[in-house]
Amino acid sequence: MSDFDQMGIIVDWVDACREGDLAALLDLYADDARLECTCNGTQRYHGRSELEAYWRPRLSAFASAGFGLEEIHPAPHGVDLEYSVAGALRIQASFCFSPEGKIRSTRCEPARQNAHDGCVC
Repeated sequence: MSDFDQMGIIVDWVDACREGDLAALLDLYADDARLECTCNGTQRYHGRSELEAYWRPRLSAFASAGFGLEEIHPAPHGVDLEYSVAGALRIQASFCFSPEGKIRSTRCEPARQNAHDGCVC
């Protein structure tokens, strides 16, 4: 297994999201990566073209609404991240990695919402 900085990869992921850089974001994923989103029903995506279809509209929304990093920490399976959109909607994402240092899988779900902001999901 190769040595790579999992936290650094997720910081790059955050930067790509903030910048709305779809190509940079997709380059962080393995070719056969999987994404499971349970933010609005369960949706599953597999491979670069499906990930692109998932991320393209979301990155546009992030750029206009704002994307904030709330928490990031190592986890037994990889890295856990919590981010916010428009300063209110909070999302929990978990990342697992391939031996080559690419994101192999992502799972996202609504995080506990800030009581001051109310739940917008």
